[in-house]
Amino acid sequence: MRICVVGYGTGGQHFHAPFIEAAEGCALAGVVARAPGTVAKVRADFPDQPVFSSLGEMIASGTVDAVTITTPPETRRDLVMEAIEAGLHVIADKPFAPNADGARQLDAAATARGVVLGVYQNRRYDSDIQTLAKLIADGRRGKIWRVHSRMDFDDPATLEHGPTGGLLRDLGSHLVDQMVWLLGPVTSVDAQLDHVDLPEGRTDAGFTITLRHEVGTHSHISASKLNHFDQRELRAYGDAGSYVSHGTDVQAQAIFAGARPAVDPAGWGYEPESHWGTLRTADDEARIPAEQGRYHDYYTAFARAVRDGTPPPVTAASGVRTLQILDAARQSAEENRSITL
Repeated sequence: MRICVVGYGTGGQHFHAPFIEAAEGCALAGVVARAPGTVAKVRADFPDQPVFSSLGEMIASGTVDAVTITTPPETRRDLVMEAIEAGLHVIADKPFAPNADGARQLDAAATARGVVLGVYQNRRYDSDIQTLAKLIADGRRGKIWRVHSRMDFDDPATLEHGPTGGLLRDLGSHLVDQMVWLLGPVTSVDAQLDHVDLPEGRTDAGFTITLRHEVGTHSHISASKLNHFDQRELRAYGDAGSYVSHGTDVQAQAIFAGARPAVDPAGWGYEPESHWGTLRTADDEARIPAEQGRYHDYYTAFARAVRDGTPPPVTAASGVRTLQILDAARQSAEENRSITL
């Protein structure tokens, strides 16, 4: 499947193009970029790839089967719709619409046009989440009571400013999706947001959210980018024990250091032993080897879905549910109450 990346900021350069290159059944087929500096980055990273000045120019070339839309959130919806109308399969970066209603419109448009629309929730393929998912599946910690997930970055430069940006729609999209994927549908949401006033407008810069899941489990997620420390932590409690891990975002670190998963797919995405999590039960305490983190598996699965007519790894309907929760979190914070879904 020939995939073109639309946008070559941090997302396109670091979290899409290298993983398309590494995915089975996929080929990078070009990049849409306009600014001279951005075009230069593409030329340096992928000198043999065509660079298109617009999505329209790329569509007219007839050389692409699917596109990844990874432009800023305020431009993303219109580009997704343009690609759908052109009959292209689409991977939309998160959040793939301004709100749940907008996401439903895109889902309906893709269904009507007969194309596959997927949401790029790559952090389901994080090493720490894959490890916790395996532990939940094998039942070694017993019945799940609750999960705590914290993702703090000392990274103010990447906070998307203004009312259409904010951390809730950024890291919140990932953390909510992870918990729904692990623990199932959500029945209620309770949230608090931290705001800063910026020239572009009031911006949420941190959050805490409690989710109650249909199965009776609850999850507690939080994130920040302006509090000058980095910490990733997962804690899971059950009636037979607990599991705690402190991951290092190992795939992102490798990409930023210049590594590419296509060079060594077998050795890619493993946390060092020093960062393995610990499982504690009444019988013992054990370090749990980390599962491999493989963002490129998303693209492999998406290509298979297009080929076989099966659902993509993260459906548009799943993206709608995540946005419903994020919408409810914002309402909860504004009204200082829990929101029932």
